[in-house]
Order: sequence, then C-alpha cells, then structure tokens
Amino acid sequence: MHFVIMGCGRVGATLAEQLEDNGHSVAVVDQNPDAFRRLPSHFAGRRVTGLGFDRDALAQAGIEDAHAFAAVSNGDNSNIIAARVAREVFGVGNVVARIYDPRRAEVYQRLGIPTVATVRWTADQVLRRMLPLGAVSEYQDPSSSVSLVRCDVHVGWVGREIERVEERTGARVAYVTRLGRGMVPEPHTVLQENDVVHLMVATDRVGPAQRVLAGPPGREED
Repeated sequence: MHFVIMGCGRVGATLAEQLEDNGHSVAVVDQNPDAFRRLPSHFAGRRVTGLGFDRDALAQAGIEDAHAFAAVSNGDNSNIIAARVAREVFGVGNVVARIYDPRRAEVYQRLGIPTVATVRWTADQVLRRMLPLGAVSEYQDPSSSVSLVRCDVHVGWVGREIERVEERTGARVAYVTRLGRGMVPEPHTVLQENDVVHLMVATDRVGPAQRVLAGPPGREED
C-alpha cells in the first residue's frame, strides 16, 4: 500500500521509516528540504519539497493512489487544511491530522476528521502512570455519543466471565488484550491476570463503568 505523510519532523520521519520497513511505499512532503535529513539513509520513498496542502505537491507524492494520509507537521492549521484536501479533493479514505490544541481536536473529530492531540496524548500518558486505574479513550463516534475505552481492571475480576463484566457495567466488551494480542471474547470467556478490557460504552457512562471495574466485584458476584 502507498502512504503519504506531510511533515518530516521526528514523528513524520518515524512513521515513514516504520511504514517502509513493513513493506509499504511512502512519500514524505515537507516545505523544508533540510527536514528530509531526518529520514534514514536507506529510505527509498519519495521526498517532495512543498506545502502539504498544495495539490501539485500532493500529486507528486502519489496522493491519488494513497491508502492513507497523515498530516503531522508542527502547525495545526496546515495539518487540518492538508487533511481536508486529501479527503475532500483526492478522496483519501484514511486521513489523520496531528493537532496541538486539544480543544480544536475535539471540533475536527466531530467533523469526521480523526485527530491526534499531542498535548492530550502526553497528559494521558503521564496521568496513566500516576493513576494507573482509569479509562483511556481510544475512539469516539462523530457525535461523541459512543466511546471505545481501555480500562484497567481490579484484580478481583480475574476469574470472572465477560458476561458478568457487561452486566455490571452496562457496556459491551469490544475486545480484550491478552499477552499483547487482541482477542474477541465470548460471553463465557474468563478474565485472566493482566488482561486489558476495551469497552464500547455510552460516553456519559464511561465514568460509572470504569468505577465498577476499578473496584472488586460485589459479594453478589461470588
């Protein structure tokens, strides 16, 4: 598959290297030709000097054949404009934009443009290390009504069945990460130690659902 990346900073260069190492073709667009020095010496993809939202630059990068486009420059406005051009002009289905301002990221998320809010991501990672029991949002539908969240589970839930988790939380267990691999559980799948539970839940019920899992099951579960 072919991927186009706007921005050859640390994030863009890392993405380009990883995608190429996985066997994909990659084109990187940056208005500063010196930025391409961040790419590894073995990088065989295209280096296009220009603005990431310029149609000619995107065409040189092969945007018409792109499976996905990532705008990861250091400018919010440039990233959003480039993401919209890739999606609305060239019809790229998989588009993501890096946004530094989390409030703006929420707006664009509701407009259907997937975003990665750098400040929020960093804060979430720090908080997760300070408060290990908590829910981390992994996805929200465009209306923000439904969320997919990753939840830590109290050790008391080990040995309990998935259907009990769903009954107590009022949510659906979308999948479980076990030993680093995702799995879709059956109702009678038993939770094991160190399992990570990913819940699909109404956004306004994320807090209550996490509080249920953060504590031990009630005696009625015994």
